[in-house]
Amino acid sequence: MPLPLPVAPKPPPSRQSQRGLDWFIFFLADVQTGFGPFIAVYLTSQKWTQVEIGFVLSIGGIIGLLGQMPGGAIVDAARSERVVAGFAVAAIGVSALAYALWPIFPVVAAAAMLHALASCVLGPAIAAISLGLVGPLAIGERLGRNARFASLGNGSAAALMGACGYYISNRSVFLVTFALAIPTLLALARIREREIDIVQAHGAIPREAPDEKATSIVSLIRQRPLLIFAGAILLLQLANAAMLPIMAGVVTTRSSQWAPVLIAACIIVPQAIVALMSPAVGRKAQQWGRRPLLLAGFGALAIRGVLFATVSDPFLLVAVQVFDGITAAVFAVMIPLIVADVAFGSGHFNLALGIVGTATGIGASLSTVLAGYATDKFGSSVAFLGLAGVAATGLLLILFVMPETRRSE
Repeated sequence: MPLPLPVAPKPPPSRQSQRGLDWFIFFLADVQTGFGPFIAVYLTSQKWTQVEIGFVLSIGGIIGLLGQMPGGAIVDAARSERVVAGFAVAAIGVSALAYALWPIFPVVAAAAMLHALASCVLGPAIAAISLGLVGPLAIGERLGRNARFASLGNGSAAALMGACGYYISNRSVFLVTFALAIPTLLALARIREREIDIVQAHGAIPREAPDEKATSIVSLIRQRPLLIFAGAILLLQLANAAMLPIMAGVVTTRSSQWAPVLIAACIIVPQAIVALMSPAVGRKAQQWGRRPLLLAGFGALAIRGVLFATVSDPFLLVAVQVFDGITAAVFAVMIPLIVADVAFGSGHFNLALGIVGTATGIGASLSTVLAGYATDKFGSSVAFLGLAGVAATGLLLILFVMPETRRSE
């Protein structure tokens, strides 16, 4: 087998590139937030039927699911992740403008498809830029910073978009989203291209001679840790995705007057926890290994499900969301970090990220359907306990089957 070549220690990236990536992620979170629940609100105000709105949202969801692996493969094949990310941000800006100016079905459907396709390459592109800048041994802390700035961006954008929608118009949300694409691209331009190691960004390593077995896509897909981890992430999303929507319904039933405030608090609390915890998660992942943090993330999710099933006070449900923040902080860092571990040397880091992204989409899609059925048939408490049981299954999978993937110097 051809041996890897010794590589001289890579100098750390400049402060300009690090801060450029920070602010790129922050503004990108702002841009992406405009495509959340605001779409349904805006299209409803434009006299769209719920069937039409659901169809458009389904288009985006299906393309987002099917495009995960092709999106990762595109980033792996690219010679400049910055260029890929720039085109994707521009496409999202154009989509937002189309929503605002031409809210007719063919245009909105095309904009939803364009946004979904762009999103499929943006996640891998950010992970690739991060890995190319700092290398595999420092990637944990960098991913922690990424999660912090994404969380701060999501929180500030939700407030900004909500204020624009309330004080100006629902259409203004998409005009603001289009405008925010400009600082996003300016922040991206501050990342120095020469500091991104293109070999590292793809999860490859220099070799004396090509090694077809080590760099084969088939070999990557057959890697046991990758398959186990993808299964664990499917269970994570199966347990997690439906919890907040069901809880929102419970809160609305028990306290309709306070429901909007409580639901907003349930979104803000986890974002604050993610912003506070994520850098520490990245550091501890290198010190302790990956498995202890994965166990903590699944454990917090299982506890959250049990508490949702047993707590009746709507205000205490907000406090339970602290556990959601713990889970989100862990997995925002650990998903790209473990994929980088497993795909090390393959040259297909972003494709592997797409595989796990596909598992994420499948789990989330099944979660809302199955938990909704359980809630209708057996009540919300049974549904929450079932979701907690799924989370406990994921914890056991990590505990007994998932190997440690941390790499040392």
